[in-house]
Amino acid sequence: MTIEADGTRVFIGAAPSGAEPQWLELSRANRHGLIAGATGTGKTVSLQGLVEALSAAGVPTFVADVKGDLAGLGMPGSPTASIHAVFAARAAEIGYREWRYEACPVQLWDLFGEQGHPIRTTVSEMGPLLLARLLNLNGVQEGVLNIAFHVADQDGLLLIDLDDLQAMLVSVGERAEELTLAYGNVSKQSVGAIQRALLQLRGQGGDHFFGEPALELPDFLAQDESGRGVVNILAADRLMTSPRLYSTFLLWLLSELWELLPEAGDLPVPKLCFFFDEAHLLFDDAPPALLEKVEQVVRLIRSKGVGVYFITQNPTDIPDKVAGQLGNRIQHALRAFTPRDQAAVRVAAETFRPSPQVDVAGAITELKVGEALVSLLQADGSPSPVQRTLIKPPSSRVGPLEPHERKLLVETDAIGTKYDAAADRHSAEEMLAARAQEAAASIAAAKARTEVEKQGALRAKEDARLARERTQAQAAARREEERARREANLDEARRAREAAKPTMADKMLQSAGRSIASSVGRQIGNSLLRGLLGGLVRRR
Repeated sequence: MTIEADGTRVFIGAAPSGAEPQWLELSRANRHGLIAGATGTGKTVSLQGLVEALSAAGVPTFVADVKGDLAGLGMPGSPTASIHAVFAARAAEIGYREWRYEACPVQLWDLFGEQGHPIRTTVSEMGPLLLARLLNLNGVQEGVLNIAFHVADQDGLLLIDLDDLQAMLVSVGERAEELTLAYGNVSKQSVGAIQRALLQLRGQGGDHFFGEPALELPDFLAQDESGRGVVNILAADRLMTSPRLYSTFLLWLLSELWELLPEAGDLPVPKLCFFFDEAHLLFDDAPPALLEKVEQVVRLIRSKGVGVYFITQNPTDIPDKVAGQLGNRIQHALRAFTPRDQAAVRVAAETFRPSPQVDVAGAITELKVGEALVSLLQADGSPSPVQRTLIKPPSSRVGPLEPHERKLLVETDAIGTKYDAAADRHSAEEMLAARAQEAAASIAAAKARTEVEKQGALRAKEDARLARERTQAQAAARREEERARREANLDEARRAREAAKPTMADKMLQSAGRSIASSVGRQIGNSLLRGLLGGLVRRR
């Protein structure tokens, strides 16, 4: 049997004995998919083979490398590897004669910038909903965070990194009373709780994720010079120690694709296929609002030409509303040791289109490593009947890269040094600091003016006091002059009186004079009396 891709579909695997091969129709690859199975059953090999096939068909892909071994996609497999005999036997068993060792064009990424190019976004681009999940905020705290974003948008403050967000929260706390009247309760306790959550996020390395230059999505949608789709591999082994950061980042990336890509409908070949490993982390403890958002994005991003594939151990990890969107399914073995496992087997069996040749519920527990139950959407959009399938062996290396190999791939890819150096442009932190300085300067100037006015008032008061004292002194001087003048006049009058007062001799003379005058007067009087009356009147 000759198995060759023809540009419209990619080979997934086949059953032995010449059974019909399983093909993924490229025109249906944007209808999303699921790769599930217990640990060690072959999910990684299925994922690697599917990514290789899509890359060969010209489809760019993004995959999170949780265990560190998917970076091997960037190197061809080796005939000297211990697993070579297994893969060679598998290729012969399913008639895959075209199998050969070959590397994929890859671009290596790392949020921490250690094992690949840094991936950054801004706080403003992430938005309050995803950031609230990342910080594990409650409803009240999320409301305060929404107010902070709203005020930042209104004031033209760009939130780039965590420093900007922390500065914005400080501003919100200082304006709590004002903002409470406008938007609802803004307590300083809630602001403090968000600040503490940001401190924890920094401790997990989250500050590496927020900054610039921010990721430009066209760099994810690239092809190499031969037309093969570039495989974007995110180093997620360290990131998995912060599962909330991991899931929030991937969900942000998915939402960015949905927001920025134009409407395309069903394309002959998808623009991008997105592989979300450890998918249960996306849905664990997710609030209803976020689950609704995920469901919306998964449902609608198909029309942007993007296929989303979830990789998880248990198919029940995926919520029903999301699982209902997954048309392409590769189910590896499940273990039915516990009631939960048995329920998962039943659920998985019920999701496949029945086939008279396969007892799905029984086969799920019997599948060997590298074997899966496969049902893919056909060209007419209907799912193919489920079939036990041996997954094709990968052509690239199964296993991690050596540090020098990783370094070589990073240095020689098309991205170059575009994202390597962080940039820190003028943003909210600097703008708020400048406003605070302006406010402080204004307060200082007002205080200085007030002090000048106060000093002027004090000087005026002192001048008035001195003027009053001068006036009072002048009045007192005038009164003293007047008193002195009056006393002088009195003294002069007294001296005049003293001068005019007769002496004893004068008094004696005056007394003698008065006696003589009286005697003379009486004589004259008597004379007159006689003279007038004639002698007719005598004086007694």
